[in-house]
Amino acid sequence: MKEQPEGVYEAELISALADGWAIVVRSVKYLPVGAGSYHWVMIDEAEQPWFVTVDALGTEGVDGDAREGARIRLESAFRTALVLRRDAGLRFVVAPLPTRAGPMVHLVTPWQAVSVRPMVDGEAGLFGVHRAQDLPEVVELLADLHAATAVAAAWAPHTDLSLPGRSGLEEALDALDRPWQGGPFSESTRLLVLAHAGYVRDLLADMDALVGHVQSTTATWVVTHGEPHPGNLVRSRSGLLLIDWDTVQLAPPERDLWMVAAGSADVLRSYTRRTGRSVSPDALALYDIAWKLRNIAAYVGEFRRPHRVTGDTRRSWQFLSRYLSDHGAALP
Repeated sequence: MKEQPEGVYEAELISALADGWAIVVRSVKYLPVGAGSYHWVMIDEAEQPWFVTVDALGTEGVDGDAREGARIRLESAFRTALVLRRDAGLRFVVAPLPTRAGPMVHLVTPWQAVSVRPMVDGEAGLFGVHRAQDLPEVVELLADLHAATAVAAAWAPHTDLSLPGRSGLEEALDALDRPWQGGPFSESTRLLVLAHAGYVRDLLADMDALVGHVQSTTATWVVTHGEPHPGNLVRSRSGLLLIDWDTVQLAPPERDLWMVAAGSADVLRSYTRRTGRSVSPDALALYDIAWKLRNIAAYVGEFRRPHRVTGDTRRSWQFLSRYLSDHGAALP
């Protein structure tokens, strides 16, 4: 995210690191990177750098039960990453550090949670298609991750194959006949969705049909990262590192594979040779559609709520426009 989050101040973060991790911070720098979370690099009194992240547990108006549910899911995801690195021995997992009291996150406000990781030395990728020369290593990485399911499955959140934000998206589709007044992008968003409502409804119907096919495969589900695109990989001297574990779930392996394969039969065959698992075309199609719908739902929800014109909302509008106008398949 390019702009810092509202309601979170550096003094609160410094206090959170002292209370939660006994880290005494000497300097702070905001990092305008990534999407969905907010990041800082903080240097402690021993000149040790720490990568600090704030994740929203919902908007300020979300009720306490929903926020607590989001906190539990985040806690579970980060605990899974820790177990994968510590107990399964997956050194490519960049896991958050637990607090002194044991939890993986520390609340800085009732709806925002902070987590801490050691800084890693390497070159981060960019969101998009994997380079051909990286694919063999990425397939090996995912195969090792999926093979560690027995060690980490007890900690991982389980997917239910539902679409986050679906109710809000369906409400938006039912409200296209009257103006939207959340903020400066609201009415433009309504008109854009109105022009492509048939496409969105078709995606929802296709997803429902595919869910019916994939639900019966739970016995073969594995621990998945969820977003193993190049932007979540760091090239270090020791090899690729996988970051951003807030999306980890026990799910079909295709949850990871669809993004890596990008239609490449060679990649899928390589994964099958490495793991002995066949790849389901239905599950690949499901996660392709689910990615589009999840992002459409998130951007539409953002613009139906109160919002301002910022660099982040301009980018959200560009991405939503591309998803709908160009029917994009691989956007942030």
